[in-house]
Amino acid sequence: MRKLEKGSLKLRNAWAFYDWANSVYSLVISSAIFPLYFGFLFPKENPYLDFLGYTFKSTALISFVTAFAFLTVAFLSPLLSGIADFVGNKKRFMQFFCYLGALSCIGMYWFTKENIYFGILCFYTGLVGFWGSLVFYNSYLPDIAYNEQQDKLSAKGYSLGYIGSVILLLICLFIVLQNEGEAALAAMRLSFLLTGVWWLLFSQYTFYYLPIGNKGSNKVSHHVLFNGFKELLKVQKQLLGRIVLKRYLIAFFVYSMAVQTVMLVATYFGEQEINWKSDSEKTTGLIIIILVIQLVAVLGAIVTSYLSEKIGNIKSLLIINGIWAIICICAYFIVEPVQFYITAGFVGLVMGGIQSLSRSTYSKLLPDTQDTTSFFSFYDVAEKIGIVIGMLLYGFIDQLTGSMRNSIVFLTLFFIVGFFLLLRVPKEEN
Repeated sequence: MRKLEKGSLKLRNAWAFYDWANSVYSLVISSAIFPLYFGFLFPKENPYLDFLGYTFKSTALISFVTAFAFLTVAFLSPLLSGIADFVGNKKRFMQFFCYLGALSCIGMYWFTKENIYFGILCFYTGLVGFWGSLVFYNSYLPDIAYNEQQDKLSAKGYSLGYIGSVILLLICLFIVLQNEGEAALAAMRLSFLLTGVWWLLFSQYTFYYLPIGNKGSNKVSHHVLFNGFKELLKVQKQLLGRIVLKRYLIAFFVYSMAVQTVMLVATYFGEQEINWKSDSEKTTGLIIIILVIQLVAVLGAIVTSYLSEKIGNIKSLLIINGIWAIICICAYFIVEPVQFYITAGFVGLVMGGIQSLSRSTYSKLLPDTQDTTSFFSFYDVAEKIGIVIGMLLYGFIDQLTGSMRNSIVFLTLFFIVGFFLLLRVPKEEN
């Protein structure tokens, strides 16, 4: 096959199409079908299970496993990125994590109460595969597109991912709603299988055209092994010398813990804590809510972008953190589906806004450097470590008190602290 030139339309399309392939995991598995399935296996009337010799509340166990998966990715990302950049074969690393995630989704077809250890292992490796592949996928952007092409290409990937994941989710919803009882559970497991196959098959178009890497084939030595970590330490020293960046990152780290945790557990909360009239209403209601959040998040990002132009990034983030804190307090009191629908709408509005604005604010505050990859690698690792801490705290409170409501309201503290930390960021052009 003839090597495609950087910036070529076919190469850019091939890269963006990976979003179509893998985004089904985040929507079907992480956000919609799996939380429902897990909730049916361990309903709120009897939510406890034995695992590794301990008794866990089911939602707390998922929080702990999720935290461990993100800790794994946070450790592996700089390690493997350093090796891949040096050896010049990052496509092989991306393929490894892609296949790990896709095959894990397929393996979840056999996730039952009797097969709990295998099921939890597949859930864990699926998370590692998804987030691990994204590390290398994102790093390809400057390799295959010129600066003036990157914003539009990134948006194109996001759009393809949204369209593809919604299509598969609607197919899965149709299959699930055609059945009841055990047949519905079997249909949910079929959704896991379809997700893995979709991810596996459609990724082949991307892998066919993506180059192996940028560099020649060098051998890995012990000096190369920790190159990624060395780069992160260099970035850390530069950040500590810039008071604006340092204070902003501390604030981001604190409130991001809560944001990412809420996004990861929202469906589990709705499944366990809301008074649904029937299983079919719960299934339909939660999936509709996930779709609404996705749509409103796009609107939220647009509105937040407009707001930041008018009053600045930091002031906009202050407002959004305040709204998040109110949402967490309100979540403690909601019990009916209509209340959950309204709350989910507000979550979508500020979810898209805080994610897009946080990253662009960080980008604006960076020093004048060509090494933006290392700075964003630091940002990415910081975000994942925040997720680890947030999920562990959430799971611990859920396990200790037996209620996810207590965990949600506890997250309010992070938004309040984040609010005051943002006030400490010196005024600059942001």
